[in-house]
Amino acid sequence: MPAAAKQGPLASAVGAPDDLTITATVRARAEGIDGQFRPVAARTDSMVSLRTTLAAEYDAGPVRFGGELWDARAYGEAANSSVSTSDINALELVQGYVKLELGDWAKGAKGGKGLLTAGRFTMDIGSRRLVARNRFRNTTNAFTGANLDWTGRNGVRLQAFWAMPQIRRPDDAQGLQDNRVKWDLETTGVQFFGADVTLPGVLGGTLEGYGLRLAERDGDNRLTRNRRLWTTGLRLFAKPATGQWDHDLEAAYQFGTARKSTGASDLTDLDVSAWFGHAEAGYSLAGRWKPRLAALFDAASGDGGKAGRYGRFDTLFGARRSDFGPTALYGALGRFNLISPGLRLEAAPGKRTDAMVTYRALWLENPRDAFASTSVKDAAGASGRFAGHQIDARLRHWIVPDLLQAETGGAVLLKHGVLRVAPNASPTGNTVYGYFDLTLVL
Repeated sequence: MPAAAKQGPLASAVGAPDDLTITATVRARAEGIDGQFRPVAARTDSMVSLRTTLAAEYDAGPVRFGGELWDARAYGEAANSSVSTSDINALELVQGYVKLELGDWAKGAKGGKGLLTAGRFTMDIGSRRLVARNRFRNTTNAFTGANLDWTGRNGVRLQAFWAMPQIRRPDDAQGLQDNRVKWDLETTGVQFFGADVTLPGVLGGTLEGYGLRLAERDGDNRLTRNRRLWTTGLRLFAKPATGQWDHDLEAAYQFGTARKSTGASDLTDLDVSAWFGHAEAGYSLAGRWKPRLAALFDAASGDGGKAGRYGRFDTLFGARRSDFGPTALYGALGRFNLISPGLRLEAAPGKRTDAMVTYRALWLENPRDAFASTSVKDAAGASGRFAGHQIDARLRHWIVPDLLQAETGGAVLLKHGVLRVAPNASPTGNTVYGYFDLTLVL
């Protein structure tokens, strides 16, 4: 994606010429969690996180040069907090690229056109469930390599890429606590490539198909799970529109080999067979608040511990917020060992305000594997499949349109079954999480 879509206050303030786009954002967030669901993390935790970005892109005609700095830090978290490189990545050049315009970019052109990006970049693919530039999360996924994004005159879009995922550093507890600055790593020991094609006008919506390959090996004093995964999937979707039904159906199958852990003594490559599915049907009502009610269903496979086999789905570099609620100190749900139907209500009381509330019921797909992203596990499967309920909500309001936005929200995890009686279940009550943030866009 471009470093910035349009000129903003910062570019105007520094007198940037029309062919130079400069943008910046500053987000400050306060959050807290009580009744921790993770077995070993602090039972009560809170922190203040700051995310500052600065992006610039120079358009030299058919060639563009751009870069983007991210500075993601956290303060005040507990010594045994659950914070990770998903929350902290101080002063990192996540993007530094050259883009080449391909095809016909003339105004009113009817031919196909595309962009070839080389260098460090972020990217979204399809639904963003498997590859995403993160938005709610304090840090983002980023890649080093090449990415081709082409759209034909008939609306068919092709995205093909080869990249080395950036490995965020530092990744040790002390380095994270200190917000230490350390350059992220890319290595040919971890390679990610694939293609995604979307076809408009299929069955009342858009059809998408993709194939993704992740290949990693130990190296650079790093131990990995030696994942050699292929992920193939299909998606059929239609975007919400007033007075109409919309839908989003996606299914993916994953195969290859991987090890169960990153342990130095774990040298056994297991045959992977895993899957995930998402189904959503919604209807948008006419009216001042533009309400939309949707039925949701998500499922992802877990691992049953069979000899020589591994069944837990790997969500690769996807985002979770839009499907499963807030992450950061929370993040209980993900596309792993999960069966979850739910309902969602969205509304926009005004042009500057929108709100959302979601309810989900929770089960394990496999009772012998850890539930979703909680790390709560009963290897014997004796704790059953039911895990409880989750309710999450969000409210956003532009205090100053396109300049300053406030957002607040939270989640409640009502624990039942495995989340209370599994051998390593945290002996706390229900989990309550809340956050408030302000974002300045320049």
